[in-house]
Amino acid sequence: MGQSDNVHDGSWGAPEGGVYDWYQRGVRLLKDGSPAAAAALLERAAAAEPESRSILEALARAQFNSRQYAEAAVSFRQIVDANPAEDYAYFGLGLSLWRTGDVEGAQEPLAIAVAMRPDERHYVSALKSVRATLRARREM
Repeated sequence: MGQSDNVHDGSWGAPEGGVYDWYQRGVRLLKDGSPAAAAALLERAAAAEPESRSILEALARAQFNSRQYAEAAVSFRQIVDANPAEDYAYFGLGLSLWRTGDVEGAQEPLAIAVAMRPDERHYVSALKSVRATLRARREM
């Protein structure tokens, strides 16, 4: 990893390059298995370009993969609110809510994702798991 890939902690100022560079490095960090570092860099990019769906989706994925589930839910919800046709964002929102323990809240976005893409096995599987968990809780 080169010097330009380092994510600064804020005490050094902004990372090198512009917003697009931050996005590219963040995506690369995420792909290379460093989701927390990616999230830190992508948070900077999202603050600078809050309307960018690409940056926000990469940020949400990085947050989710670094177990920042509440933050990921906020990011995925922003995508859904801005563009209700984003099935992946509904899926991500549902998974994020599920991981925060909000199983009830996870059901609706997962059901929407499945309605939009009934052929997507991951969506269907997640919805079935959430519904099974809810059924099991009711039966207790």
